Amino acid sequence: MRALKLLVLAVLMFWDVGCATQQEVMIDPNKVVDLSHTFGPDTIYWPTAEPFKLKRVSYGRTPQGFWYVANNISMAEHGGTHMDAPIHFAEGKLTSAEVPLHNCIGPAVVVDVTESASTNPDYRLTVEDLDKWEKQNGRIPKGAIVIMRSGWSEKWPNKKLYLGTDKPLDVANLHFPGFSVEAAEFLTRQRDIAALAVDTPSIDYGQSKDFIVHQVLGAANRPAFENVASVEKLPPLGATFIALPLKIQEGSGGPARIIAVLPSGTVRAPRVRPVHPQGGHGEY
Repeated sequence: MRALKLLVLAVLMFWDVGCATQQEVMIDPNKVVDLSHTFGPDTIYWPTAEPFKLKRVSYGRTPQGFWYVANNISMAEHGGTHMDAPIHFAEGKLTSAEVPLHNCIGPAVVVDVTESASTNPDYRLTVEDLDKWEKQNGRIPKGAIVIMRSGWSEKWPNKKLYLGTDKPLDVANLHFPGFSVEAAEFLTRQRDIAALAVDTPSIDYGQSKDFIVHQVLGAANRPAFENVASVEKLPPLGATFIALPLKIQEGSGGPARIIAVLPSGTVRAPRVRPVHPQGGHGEY
């Protein structure tokens, strides 16, 4: 019920309703931020994971004369913009299909650690960072999705810059920021957050060997959202985070389309990203 109320509020925040002979409803595109990276040949996955593949089945005119396109896709659960279900690192906890919507929709709390991460690629967001955020913005609301903004999505899709390595199977040289275990414990136990999110490959920093933040979050039955894009377009507080991950039976995670709805009176700054053509046929 809480998730439904949040979704309704989010819709009302960016719909402009005008009345003429009949009601007209327009969606203000400046209130919607796409927080998802596109899935394609450049999508970044964990060095040991199966990358995204698209195999063209049909592309062109049928014998009957109409246009028809269809593809088969395959990929690992954990790559690109995606959700980690609690069961990913916690035995007996929620699977992808079981994660409630209220853990996917909520107030976006954006904690900016770009300055620290710019000089330390292994930076871990601390409780002190959260204290500083609360002094400036107030107490982190219950049911929030807390997003670490490190600036890492600016490096996408360069694997070397984003992961720290571009070599297959190379997990020894991963370098990117994440949450500290103390911050994860504080947020789950003292702030009752709905989820964590990062603009990096993992909520654990690149050199983690035990993935302890995943363990803490999973034990609390909370999901994580990783490889979140365009976090820099969000205010510290006020936006609504909406994630719709694939509902996979027995899944440990899965691809997600994530958006944010900006608060009334906020207009996102336009940003032009390079377009990567995906022309050609066959498999990639």
